[in-house]
Amino acid sequence: MKVVLFCGGQGLRLREQREELPKPMTAVGYRPILWHLMKYYAHFGHKDFILCLGYKADAIKDYFLNYNEAISNDFVLSEGGSHIELLSSDIDDWRITFVDTGTTASVGERLRAVRPYLEGDEVFLANYADGLSDLDLDKYVNTAVQAGKACSFLAVHPAQTFHVVDFESNGSVNSIAPVTDTELWVNGGFFVLREELWDYLEAGEDLVNEPFQRMITDDQLFAYRYEGGFWLAMDTFKDRMMLEDMYASGYAPWQLWDPSQVAVTATGDAR
Repeated sequence: MKVVLFCGGQGLRLREQREELPKPMTAVGYRPILWHLMKYYAHFGHKDFILCLGYKADAIKDYFLNYNEAISNDFVLSEGGSHIELLSSDIDDWRITFVDTGTTASVGERLRAVRPYLEGDEVFLANYADGLSDLDLDKYVNTAVQAGKACSFLAVHPAQTFHVVDFESNGSVNSIAPVTDTELWVNGGFFVLREELWDYLEAGEDLVNEPFQRMITDDQLFAYRYEGGFWLAMDTFKDRMMLEDMYASGYAPWQLWDPSQVAVTATGDAR
């Protein structure tokens, strides 16, 4: 299945970084979060990508045009440096379509802009380019396809640490609890989309607002409840540092492709 990734964001809440980059190019470790997400999809066999570019599209294009497999993988150097033998590779079997979809376009408008590259695809995948997960993608996609809805998305608990408050009109508090302990669910992306989607998405609309309401009316929207696993969207500088710290510690649960990945439990013990 093709994978559409929305890469037009500016990352306004990540401006603590030294240079202004498109949000998907924000580094986790020494690779952009976009690379991590694409590597995740490639791990499940989905290697045909369509990137919906916007803000500073040239930065994303330059990254892949000048991608050096030797920087990211083990290799053997011989003949005085004139010959490099790669021991592994990242993107040699990926197909990436770069489409400039505008600097101010909404997700829905970006999706409509790449429709010509999805002609004939009954089912395709799509996602924001700033979130990572250890989701079993095969299991999820199979469930979503069987559901037969125009759109499926991941329903997750918000990762933020704020508390949800229930109170009366006079201000008396009935309860307060961490958001992760409540029944509050949010749209976590990781969309599975059928070609029927185009019947609900009109010009100038965002994906989640009017189209989702039409799908709800027609019972064409499916939420896949995901709890107990890892999901985090890099919305703020704090989120970025959390991902950085996890990567540095050896606990990067989204790296399902890496058999040597050391997963660390909450107590710090290696699993």
